[in-house]
Amino acid sequence: MLVALSHSLEKLMLSVVIITKNEAENIGRCLDSVSWVDEIIVLDSGSEDDTVSICRQYTDKVYETDWPGFGIQKQRALNKATGDWILSIDADEVVTTELRAEIEQALQQNKFQAFEIPRLSRYCGREMRHGGWWPDYVLRLFVRHVARFSVDIVHERVIVDAPVGRLVSPFLHDTAVDLEEILVKVNSYSTLGSKMLYDQGARSSIIKALLKGVWTFNRTYWLKVGFLDGAQGLMLAVSNAESTYYKYLKLYCLQKHKE
Repeated sequence: MLVALSHSLEKLMLSVVIITKNEAENIGRCLDSVSWVDEIIVLDSGSEDDTVSICRQYTDKVYETDWPGFGIQKQRALNKATGDWILSIDADEVVTTELRAEIEQALQQNKFQAFEIPRLSRYCGREMRHGGWWPDYVLRLFVRHVARFSVDIVHERVIVDAPVGRLVSPFLHDTAVDLEEILVKVNSYSTLGSKMLYDQGARSSIIKALLKGVWTFNRTYWLKVGFLDGAQGLMLAVSNAESTYYKYLKLYCLQKHKE
């Protein structure tokens, strides 16, 4: 009886895993928000700003490596963690005090071994409540031995072999602060997305790229009522459409080059 009680009261260790590259503008806020955890693992892939030095102010477990894609990189970070539970967080996300309390509570329950967490994103200064961006559940909290990351080079996901619960309090996510950052992300993610689609056997055409872009705009702005987010809602619908259009156009160019 005493042994069982002692085991139930034993503190479970929580590790945070983060991958970074040139995140000096964001990483301090992120790490401040998780400084209460037992272990922080940072895996950097060639930052040219102060990211690494900032991270070393919070943890001695900062590692530098090459860039194989999002899924493999996050799995590498996960492999370095030693905690019973893992919280995977992006450098532009913040854990609020309310979310911290929910996470600490989740570690003590026995029903779920993984949790989805809602994410409240800011886009050019506005919290986005529509357009498919809220509540934007992401699976980020899980028992280490029941989960792994997919090997996708972009839009990776956590694969778990256990029931999944949901928390209520969100991450705060600063996804894009200005148009310059949006354009960089559109270009980067459309390139990675086209490569992933090609490797999966997908093929495209100019017409398909155009139709996919138009559909994405209509879904974001009209079906997901993105227009309720004002000017930023329109900007988001356009940038989503552009990203989709360029992804399928790049896929078309890739197949023409390789086949």
